[in-house]
Amino acid sequence: MNYFSSILRSGIVLMLLVFFASNLFGQNPPKSATPAPALPTREISGIVKDSTDLGVIGATVTLTSDKDTLKTSTNNDGIFIFKNVKSATYTILITSIGYTNSKPMRFKQNDMTPRIVMDPIFLKDESNTLNTVVINGTPSITYKTDTVEYKASDYVVRKNATVDELLKKMEGMEVGTDGSLIHQGQAVTKAKLNGKEFIGGDLANAIKNLPAEIVDKIQMVDDYGDQAARTGIKDGDPERILNITTRVDKSVGNQLNLSGAAGNNDRYEGDLFANRINQNQTIGLRGDFRNTVNGVAGGNGGGSATGGTTAAGSGSVSVRDKIGKKIEYNFNYRIGGNNVNSLSETESLSFARISTSTYDVFTTSASNSNNDARNHQLRLELEVPLDSLNFLRVVPSFQYNSTSSLSNSSSLQRSSFQPLNQNRTTDNNNKNTNPELGGSVFFQHSFKANRRRNFSVQAELNTNDYSAEQSQIQNTDYLDLSGNNTGNQYTNRLIVRKNLRDNYRGSATYVEPLSLNTQLEFNAQLNYNGYDNSATTRNITPTGLSSTIDSLSNIFKYSFTQGRVALNFRYGMSNMSKVRFSAGITGIPAQLSGTKLSLGTTIDRKSFNVIPIARFEYLWSRQHRISFNYNGNANEPTFDQIQPVRDVSNPNNPVVGNPNLLATFTHSLRTDYNNYIANSKLNYSVRINANFTDNAVIRNNVLIPDFAVTPAQGQSRPLITETRFVNVNGVYRINGDYSISKQLNNRKYNLTFRGNANYDHRISMLRGDLNVNTVKTFYERFGPRINPTEWFEVVPTVSYRHETSVNSLAELRGNEINTLALNLEGRIYFLQSFIFGYDASKNYVSGINSNISRNPFIINMNVEKEFFERRGKVSLQVFDALNQNNFISRDQNSDGGYVDTKSNALSRYFLVRLSMRLQKWSGAKGRNGGDVRRRGDGSFL
Repeated sequence: MNYFSSILRSGIVLMLLVFFASNLFGQNPPKSATPAPALPTREISGIVKDSTDLGVIGATVTLTSDKDTLKTSTNNDGIFIFKNVKSATYTILITSIGYTNSKPMRFKQNDMTPRIVMDPIFLKDESNTLNTVVINGTPSITYKTDTVEYKASDYVVRKNATVDELLKKMEGMEVGTDGSLIHQGQAVTKAKLNGKEFIGGDLANAIKNLPAEIVDKIQMVDDYGDQAARTGIKDGDPERILNITTRVDKSVGNQLNLSGAAGNNDRYEGDLFANRINQNQTIGLRGDFRNTVNGVAGGNGGGSATGGTTAAGSGSVSVRDKIGKKIEYNFNYRIGGNNVNSLSETESLSFARISTSTYDVFTTSASNSNNDARNHQLRLELEVPLDSLNFLRVVPSFQYNSTSSLSNSSSLQRSSFQPLNQNRTTDNNNKNTNPELGGSVFFQHSFKANRRRNFSVQAELNTNDYSAEQSQIQNTDYLDLSGNNTGNQYTNRLIVRKNLRDNYRGSATYVEPLSLNTQLEFNAQLNYNGYDNSATTRNITPTGLSSTIDSLSNIFKYSFTQGRVALNFRYGMSNMSKVRFSAGITGIPAQLSGTKLSLGTTIDRKSFNVIPIARFEYLWSRQHRISFNYNGNANEPTFDQIQPVRDVSNPNNPVVGNPNLLATFTHSLRTDYNNYIANSKLNYSVRINANFTDNAVIRNNVLIPDFAVTPAQGQSRPLITETRFVNVNGVYRINGDYSISKQLNNRKYNLTFRGNANYDHRISMLRGDLNVNTVKTFYERFGPRINPTEWFEVVPTVSYRHETSVNSLAELRGNEINTLALNLEGRIYFLQSFIFGYDASKNYVSGINSNISRNPFIINMNVEKEFFERRGKVSLQVFDALNQNNFISRDQNSDGGYVDTKSNALSRYFLVRLSMRLQKWSGAKGRNGGDVRRRGDGSFL
């Protein structure tokens, strides 16, 4: 059988060979095939991504071959395109700041394909940043979670410029002459250097003294506190802070800035700023003294609402360093004092309802006060990484404030209803002290099996002991409609106040990772606030002090305890996730209890509220994102608001509480949209905030006869205002703002648009009748920065503000204010070392009848001479050259009235200033000669 099988297989093979051979030789003789010619050119495209799978904007892509040498940059989505590429065999090299350069990648593609789409190319994050290199097209702005990051090397400033000059070049920044900073319409509150508070967080001193040349990145951070930074659990509203990260090659250095100025009318200023930076180590010393005018008008059409002078001095020392190998500390001590002589004049309108009639009440007042204050602040932050899994932070703090003040004021109140007319003068002499001791301890443990699983606890203590002594002389003349005196009340009293406040807070947090992209968070808090207050009043008589007047005294002790228990689910923990959100729920039990000894009352009330938690964020790219946030907050009425008895400790304004008041609940919604198109150098952002309040506590002001005054024969008894409280619904506020920045011609022209719209729906009560007061505000501002050459810089700004106030009660008048503000500031550099600077603002105001000057024109100017390569400078400064700093500011009241405050500062003066900046910088070095490694906030590992 094996033999026959072998013969059968051989036969089949032979037959197949014969078949193929006959077909082969039966065809025409073969001709040699000619391949199709290769295309002369082609289009090659691809995408560059980072480790989060997001496109890398502005990466430089180089394509080389034996026929090509081409270079381009990735667009806003990380895509690059090469057109007219001559060879299908080529090498790609990609570089981008913040990423490790790719190795040369060789590709051999089909030369017959007209459009070649490559697979995604991934770049790795660079662990250390070397000397900054300017690469055209790289993104200047990056949006991260709670952080907007600017790359400093993209913004050109003059040699020896300071950080404030650098910030002025950046999109969305507004820098005031006083060192204030607004980012995308939101005020910045403090400064950090490489992730830690710098000189106590003093923003103005940081940006006006640190040199721009040492800056690697500027970060604008929405800060939720140190605990949130480590646990990721955010509670409440953030504050916006500035974090400056230094260049690696200029993170070690010494700096000394000295400045002194003197002028007419006894004006003088002096400043000292000394600083030592060595990577994480910083040592800072600052001191200043000055005698200046309050409220010299700045640019942008702004004005001041006070007058007078201020003599002030302060000093601080700050040290950030390590003790041994583990303990890091950040110490700051500040001492300060000022003597402020303040002048103020106001005119106001309010409304009084008597029976079915409503009367306008006009009040004019003037005050002159002298306030002498002293303060000490000490804060020490200790951080100890106990081991790789355990972290401890201890922060003790202490501050002491004392004030001594003298003031005298007069007010004239007039109305067509006689009992409301009066003329009052008041003299006050106040002395107070306020020591405050605080501290916090934070401990976090991470589990070895999964570092994202962690447990943390925090405890805080704060105690404040305030004591004050006030002697008050008050004389009130009651007037008829013709201005004649119908009665008089004279008092000379001594009021002694003692307020002791204790605050204790404890919290515990546990984070359980569910997957690489999700986690569950649990947080529990307990807050206790205890108050022990007393205000005793005595009359000062010719024979001495009287006994305590019980009806004018207020002695009470109470506490407010609130707990919070929150469970939250979070998605988007992975760097690859474009969608990030959290959702959860918070339960808040609370108790308010206390006694009022002066009135013999006791309060004990409990409540429980449930608040949802919701956050959402979507990232199209590192430069393009949108976020939504919701939070709720419940607040119990204050102790005085729920006392059911009449409190006459202030005889001119007795208060009656309402024990039936409910807790106020506020819903807050916030939406942020940000986009930066790198190749177009276009940045725009939109923010919308909305707050809706349930059971808002408002005042119900009622006029009652003043039985302490005996009227003249035939005259009515004068009236005083009694305050009561009620709950109302329907209070809400919606605010939206936007910011657009477009830079042209290599940032020589920066066009900036900013504006906001505000709708404030307020509710007040006038003798039992509800009044809805609606305030609408629209503000638009256009401020281009023009710097076509190195020697010329100009910033023209135009802004328009429209504000209306309308009331639902027909008898209450509304009002409308329009302000057109023109401002022109700039600098001209000439003869190599001379600078002429100017700042002129013109206001056109309508709607304020009491305006001193409807169109004030403020001009400030200076001439500077630089020497020692801009390290030294002598200047002549002139403030308010036309002496027109006489603005009116108006505050709209929820009851439909307003308060106009006049500025009467003597603000025209000049100063001659001499300043010197000395500095030397060098590069940081890695441990044991290795690479320099840093965290995202700039701190060195």
